Amino acid sequence: MARIVVKFGGTSMATVERIRHSALHVKREVEAGNEVVVVVSAMSGKTNELVGWVNEASKFHDAREYDAVVASGEQVTAGLMAIVLSEMGIQSRSFAGWQVPIHTDDAHGAARITGIDPTELDKRMKDGWVPVITGFQGISPHGRVTTLGRGGSDTSAVAVAAAVGADRCDIYTDVDGVYTTDPRIVPKAQRMTKISFEEMLEMASLGAKVLMIRSVEMAMAHKVRLLVRSSFDDPNAPQIAPDGKPGVPGTLVCDEDEIMEKQIVSGVTLAKAEAKITLRDVKDKPGVAAAIFGQLADEGIIVDMIVQNIADDGATTDITFTVPDSEYDKAVKALENNGGKFEYARLSGSKGGAKVSVVGVGMRSHAGVASSMFKALADKGINIQLITTSEIKTSVLIDEEYAELAVRALHTYYGLDKKDA
Repeated sequence: MARIVVKFGGTSMATVERIRHSALHVKREVEAGNEVVVVVSAMSGKTNELVGWVNEASKFHDAREYDAVVASGEQVTAGLMAIVLSEMGIQSRSFAGWQVPIHTDDAHGAARITGIDPTELDKRMKDGWVPVITGFQGISPHGRVTTLGRGGSDTSAVAVAAAVGADRCDIYTDVDGVYTTDPRIVPKAQRMTKISFEEMLEMASLGAKVLMIRSVEMAMAHKVRLLVRSSFDDPNAPQIAPDGKPGVPGTLVCDEDEIMEKQIVSGVTLAKAEAKITLRDVKDKPGVAAAIFGQLADEGIIVDMIVQNIADDGATTDITFTVPDSEYDKAVKALENNGGKFEYARLSGSKGGAKVSVVGVGMRSHAGVASSMFKALADKGINIQLITTSEIKTSVLIDEEYAELAVRALHTYYGLDKKDA
């Protein structure tokens, strides 16, 4: 018998019919003898609708009341899931985040989980019940409902899994696992059986949208094994692993030690709409980088790739970095109006770049991955504008018009088109 936390996203809870279909996945696990906790998102599109109502009521609203309204979406789906499970003969009841309780700080709209008391959940599971918990929310030290911000339901599920000592946390979504790259770009993309926490974290931060970064960070910190699988699969079908053998479908996100055969490159990611900004002849002195990026941080602008080139005389430097296209104009304005905190000769930049990355824990023990990546792109006539590397990834900035060609070329070059990749 295993203890499993099962999380369903908005598309899996979009209608009562979809909720009933998702509940069959829960029923299958219960009938297999497992203890199950369910965490649910609001119906697809409902949270955006609630946020719209709050903004329509007042643009200068109280953040605590914002959370009170927005948190109601998950209460609906949690109640409906508990009703459907009960109708199927499975003892179930819904829990709002504050009833568990899931404790958070008081940063309304973007709260962080500070602790979860598993006592009531443990008792219910031991008595044969299936608790259904509202994702995305908790309770502040002042007793007010809080919401966790983007990706909050995934984060809730991982935190609950850690608190109850679950054997794994199943994230049901609208895709059947994590692929070597976007199958819409590369039809030969392969679903991975396993991927390490570190690789998943890199892929999530580099543009893969299967899991939110916060949830992967928490899973990695607490060693919570994640399983990404599709709620659209037939709940009553034989359980087949990605390798075609009987087992658990989907992709397991786990510790690197669980992965026997480590690929040099496990996946290729793409992030479009990347803008590049260059500050020319910046006066090179201590604190200048802190002043530049502090100015951007004060405006809430997230900077990604950074490259610095110091002049021969050491007096000036060129600093180039990327920001999302949507933040380009705001970033330029912030740099131009810096109040004399730093000096530079001129600013140049452009929108419409694309960041292509290769990721793999096997890169740690293999030299030449970066150079082979550059060669593969050069063979296709693709010019590289910026390069950044880490222990398990290499990223390049290129023109967006070559983005999909680059992904296809790299996917083939590293042998990821093959079934056994």
